[in-house]
Amino acid sequence: MPDPDRPQELPARLLTDPEMINACRVRDFGRVFRLVKTRAGIYPSMIARRCELTPSRVGEVIAGRRQLLHMDVVERIADGLRIPGHMLGLARRPWETPQALVVTEQEAPQVAEQEQLAPASLPGPDVDSILALTTRTNLSAATLEAFRSSIEDYWRRDDQHGGEALRPAVVGQLRYVVGLLKESRPPAIQNGLYGIAAELARLTGWTYFDARQYNQARAYFTEALQLAKTIDDRQFMANVLACMSLQATYQDKPADSLALVTAAQDQARSAADTTPRVLSMLSMREAFAHATLGSQASTHRAITEAHSQFEQIQASDPDPSWVAYFDEPKLIVDTGIAHGRLGEAATAEPLIADALRREARNNQRGRAFHAFWLARTQLDQGKLDQACHTATQALEPASAVASERVSGHLREFYDQLAPHRQKPVALAFEARLRELLPPVSGSLHP
Repeated sequence: MPDPDRPQELPARLLTDPEMINACRVRDFGRVFRLVKTRAGIYPSMIARRCELTPSRVGEVIAGRRQLLHMDVVERIADGLRIPGHMLGLARRPWETPQALVVTEQEAPQVAEQEQLAPASLPGPDVDSILALTTRTNLSAATLEAFRSSIEDYWRRDDQHGGEALRPAVVGQLRYVVGLLKESRPPAIQNGLYGIAAELARLTGWTYFDARQYNQARAYFTEALQLAKTIDDRQFMANVLACMSLQATYQDKPADSLALVTAAQDQARSAADTTPRVLSMLSMREAFAHATLGSQASTHRAITEAHSQFEQIQASDPDPSWVAYFDEPKLIVDTGIAHGRLGEAATAEPLIADALRREARNNQRGRAFHAFWLARTQLDQGKLDQACHTATQALEPASAVASERVSGHLREFYDQLAPHRQKPVALAFEARLRELLPPVSGSLHP
């Protein structure tokens, strides 16, 4: 339901109409008001109320008997009718910047290293004793499968909506499983519980990473590593290290990213059961690290290795469930992104576009994330119309998922669009952006 206190946006087709652009440029408010009336259905009495003018004054302006010249009046018209500031020769107005573009990194307060290794998600002594009364149950393989099924469902929902709303449930289940680990059980059940706890800790870390709360993410990733190490699950340790490598690229720490993914590959190669799909995924993460460092030859070599490993995949491979997402479209889009990170936009664009066409419709974050990457590669090549069209298509899935990472990619495209802001296609994109991701009242542009 629209906010009654928020002024109605003018239609994008009006803001991009050459007649409206010219009328605003010369500040012909008689013509502006007439266009707003006929094209947007905002009548003179409404114009007067929204712009803090008297109805008679608006009528005189429309009739051509009065001009509006004072800067404070021009600013009230821009704000009341939601006309972008640059169209009237003004500075950018505060309402023009949607919330997604002013969100800053949400980092948890710094905590001591010892506290990081023991996240607040784990139960304290009092909780331990209470849980002990309720968890002395006989667990079976079916119970473990139920846990795994719930984790797969969490990941699906994370792709569709983001992890913010899921996190309390995931952390609650992590606490419960950690409580179960305190009892003595048959090795197969106990090892299964450790694996489930490790995956829940990794998922929690991922939700914090996606929210750009990096200290908390690292703490949970570290906990996942410790749990996996207890049962010597080297493939899963490699998976967690790969997540940490990806986070390092977002923190602009490419050397850390490369060190972490190299450690991940060492762990994977030391495990007898590591599959080609896992090795392919790790090689692609290595490509990301090299691309962030700007090393073209090493990036291309890692991409080639990723594709070589992928070609060796067999249907009978015992792939762990957590790597199932790394299918052919994911390989292709990550290849495009690696080229994009290197600045090889012409190579990246068709790869990302092909993968995006095959992206699952319910993966809202993936569709938004990859569409913004595609738009940036198009803009890098001077394809302004295509870039704005692609970015506009990305706004709907972006508005449906709570992901600060996606918002970050939107901000990067938005900043890249700055030299073209007065072009009609860019104005139309911004109008749609404000419609789907409303501005914060009183917020300032970055």
